[in-house]
Amino acid sequence: MQAAGGTTLNADDQAAAPTVDEPAPEPKPRFSGRAVTVLGVTAVIAVAIDQWTKWLTTENLDEGSPVRILGGLIYLSYLRNPGAAFSFGSDYTWVFPVVTLVVVSWIGYMATRLRSVPWAIALGLVLGGALGNLGDRLFRAPGPLHGHVVDMISLFGPYAEYFAVFNIADSCLSVGVVLAVLLELTGRQRDGSRISVRKKKDETK
Repeated sequence: MQAAGGTTLNADDQAAAPTVDEPAPEPKPRFSGRAVTVLGVTAVIAVAIDQWTKWLTTENLDEGSPVRILGGLIYLSYLRNPGAAFSFGSDYTWVFPVVTLVVVSWIGYMATRLRSVPWAIALGLVLGGALGNLGDRLFRAPGPLHGHVVDMISLFGPYAEYFAVFNIADSCLSVGVVLAVLLELTGRQRDGSRISVRKKKDETK
């Protein structure tokens, strides 16, 4: 092999020739700022709507005097619930704030590797619902960690004849969990990637 001007390059010269390394691709950030922002905004909106409807309930409704709307499809029934759905766990009110704090911590951890907007919406709804009811547990009577949650929506009957009386925070929690399950079943990952349902089935075999 000859260089310019007729100079011959031997194998040693070629080996000593400097090589240009290609720049290494920049690593992707572990989380997406957009996804985390969507999570936070979703949670804030959920808490705001929940607290607003609870304020309207305490200001305009009386306990024991339900309001019938939509032909009886929905009743607005002011209820102060010390427990969970159907007043389950009423004697252990302090447990629910502890569980909520665990859920909030878990969502905070998930946010450190979140790149999917649909997952951000799902987690934001769960976070907003959890914080909405946590506010009641901490700041409403009879006292911190023992506060009663304000519920007001009863379906098909005024006093939970067919379904538990619930609030906006409960609705956000339920919708968020259902959305998260659907995302998981369809192979949508929290980092923004997607795994086919068939591949997931093969991996579980």
